[in-house]
Amino acid sequence: MFGCEWDHQTAEVNGYDQYGYDGEDFIEFDLKTETWITATPQAVTTKNKWDDNKALIAQRKNYLTQVCPDQLKKYVNYGRSSLLRTDRPSVSLLQKTPSSPVSCHATGFYPDRAMMFWRKDGEELHEDVDRGEILPNHDGTFQMSVDLKLSSVSPEDRRRYDCVFQLSGVKEDIITKLDQAEIRTNRGKREIGCKYIIGKYTFSLFHLICFCV
Repeated sequence: MFGCEWDHQTAEVNGYDQYGYDGEDFIEFDLKTETWITATPQAVTTKNKWDDNKALIAQRKNYLTQVCPDQLKKYVNYGRSSLLRTDRPSVSLLQKTPSSPVSCHATGFYPDRAMMFWRKDGEELHEDVDRGEILPNHDGTFQMSVDLKLSSVSPEDRRRYDCVFQLSGVKEDIITKLDQAEIRTNRGKREIGCKYIIGKYTFSLFHLICFCV
């Protein structure tokens, strides 16, 4: 297996060239020292032979530091619209009946690498919480819900609760306070504004991996 990594923010490039035998690691190329590192005593003979082959080392270094990163940059540019795409969701609080759990519902987000949870006084809750799966929408975005049971929560304590949505690639969280006035119910229609927070990309590392079979 060989490939490279490229950080488009720092321009740092890392490459790797690894070989295995019979399901076990055998030998790999150390790009910094430009030598081969053995993973088993049986690879020592191969290491000595390849270390003496300066043309091979030069070829591997050129591929891992020049050819592979250039190819990776091209692929990233081709797929930038999807690789770097982040759509922030609208988040709503829903409740069927006064005795039903309150559902924190996020829809319209992309990608599907997201987390959502309830907090009390800033601490994540694990009890009285029912976390749903991430589901696809018809437009290619995603939705998810997390329910909070209110049977043990007094009305005056509700202000201590909030719902947190975290999206991969976005630094800022979307936080929705547990406010009775903002809960949509079947008892009547209530308009609720969508919360949008602009964030910065935190993921900048791309990979190009090749497998030899």
